[in-house]
Formats: sequence, structure tokens, C-alpha cells
Amino acid sequence: MSVRHTVVDSPVGELTLVADGDALIGLYFDGHQRKPRLDGLGPRDDRGFGDATRQLREYFAGERTEFDLPLAPRGSEFELKVWALLTKIPFGETRTYGQLAAELGDPGAAQAVGNANGWNPISIVVPCHRVIGASGGLTGYAGGVDRKRFLLGLEEPPADEDGRLF
Repeated sequence: MSVRHTVVDSPVGELTLVADGDALIGLYFDGHQRKPRLDGLGPRDDRGFGDATRQLREYFAGERTEFDLPLAPRGSEFELKVWALLTKIPFGETRTYGQLAAELGDPGAAQAVGNANGWNPISIVVPCHRVIGASGGLTGYAGGVDRKRFLLGLEEPPADEDGRLF
């Protein structure tokens, strides 16, 4: 294995990117609430993260709505299914835990989906911030609810000006 990491600045604070070979296996916030399930982040080595840092920079600049990176998250079979669903939530849209559970064929699994969502190892790129509570409220987020609010705001579509008086 060639696990290594780098740290990049972003509008939501420092981000630690972890790769194994060419694949991104982790993206963590400073103060991430759920610690990585990795044996270690490997040595710091800034080489090989060019595509990921460029795409993150474009995302934060409002120039990118999808990531195109090789990913290799590590988790249980159920977690991998949940994380795969997260990547299908379109930019600027949200889903509830219940909606994702129903997509998995088990409408009663909303809590399990929430737990898997919370263990997502590749924040932002695998957009767990796009999952909200059934009430429409922002529920927990491993990077903190303020970061979740920021990311959702970044993706919010512009207001429809047709028919507005002001």
C-alpha cells in the first residue's frame, strides 16, 4: 500500500486528503467528528493530489458541480452502498435519510443510513452534506453543521427572478 496524505486550505478550513495509490480514500475536516477508520494517514506527501486539489478549488469557486476522481472508500458492504447513493445526489439537491433507505429497498433503515452517512470517509467529494432530516432540517455532520450549511449554500441554485417584484 502507498497510503499518503496532504493538507490543503479551503473556505471551510484545512482539509486532509488521503490517497492509496491513485485513489482518494479519505477527505477529512480539521476537527472531524468521526475519526478516520484508517490505520494511519501515511506520510505527508503533496505529490499526486493535483487533480483532487484542482477539482476542490473549482468546486469552491462555483465552477464544478461534479467530481471526477478515482475513489476507494473503505467500509462495510452496506456503507459502500450508501456512499454510492450519495454520489448520485445531484449538485444543488438534497435527500433525506428515509429517501435513501427507500432507494436501498428498506424504508425502515433510515437510522442505519444516517450512521453510514456519518462514517463517509470522503467528505465533500462523496456529498454526505446533501442528506438532511425528514423535517428538512440540517442534522449532524462530521464536519460540523456550520460547514454543512456553508456547503449547501454554495450549491444552492440562484433565485428565480421571473415574476418577482423586487
